[in-house]
Amino acid sequence: MFDTHCHLTGDRYKGGIAPVLEEARSAGLTGMLAVAVDVADAAAARDLAQAHSDVWFSAGVHPSEAGRDHAVEDLLAISDHPKCVAWGEMGLDGHWPDPPLAAQRDLFVKQLNQIQSADVAGARPLPVILHSRKAVEEVLDIIAGTTIDSGRFVFHCFTEGPACVEKVLAFGAAVSFTGVVTYRNAADVAAASDLVPLDRLMVETDSPYLTPEPHRGTRPNRPANVIHVARFLASRRGLSDEAFEEATDETARRIFGIG
Repeated sequence: MFDTHCHLTGDRYKGGIAPVLEEARSAGLTGMLAVAVDVADAAAARDLAQAHSDVWFSAGVHPSEAGRDHAVEDLLAISDHPKCVAWGEMGLDGHWPDPPLAAQRDLFVKQLNQIQSADVAGARPLPVILHSRKAVEEVLDIIAGTTIDSGRFVFHCFTEGPACVEKVLAFGAAVSFTGVVTYRNAADVAAASDLVPLDRLMVETDSPYLTPEPHRGTRPNRPANVIHVARFLASRRGLSDEAFEEATDETARRIFGIG
């Protein structure tokens, strides 16, 4: 099992990260992607990945950081590390009024422009992890104007319904689901998950947030809980846990280039 999106750095876990990683391994996880939310976090995630063979990382600045002074150009050097397997997370968040969407757009476009420049310079064509809460259509409009191949985009923590996921699939991006899909009040999200082909479907925890059923409300969420997201989705599709996990792990390893 592979957790394609978790936040493992800083002081997010009481008792440190070591027991969190060990719990994940005991639950059967073979890989975790430590996703960055700013430049310093990307550097910390790099150091963590360098110390653990089953951890990889991303480099990007989260939209909640918009309006602050971030040296996004420093992400280029960080992304050159062999265990950096994605840009992000980046994008837009329409849920909170602050920071303003205009500032979020500026930060998002700045990072996309940097990725395109890196592509032209011959850098590895890393996938791009997108944050798009209540902003999927606007995110789609922005990325459609880039030269980045649509298959490199991953809409993480998808929380919209079927009509919205159909637009993402028509664009050509991959989609990842968190514990939200298991919630009783998120039937539209579960319905959206049914439409995503297995070769574009991934599972994640977004730890330490969004703990899935049957442990909803327990904090912090941890990578080991990704098995509950996978089992829920496997059941909806009438697949065995093993078949579903094999398919989604193959998708994750292909998209993120992990052997």
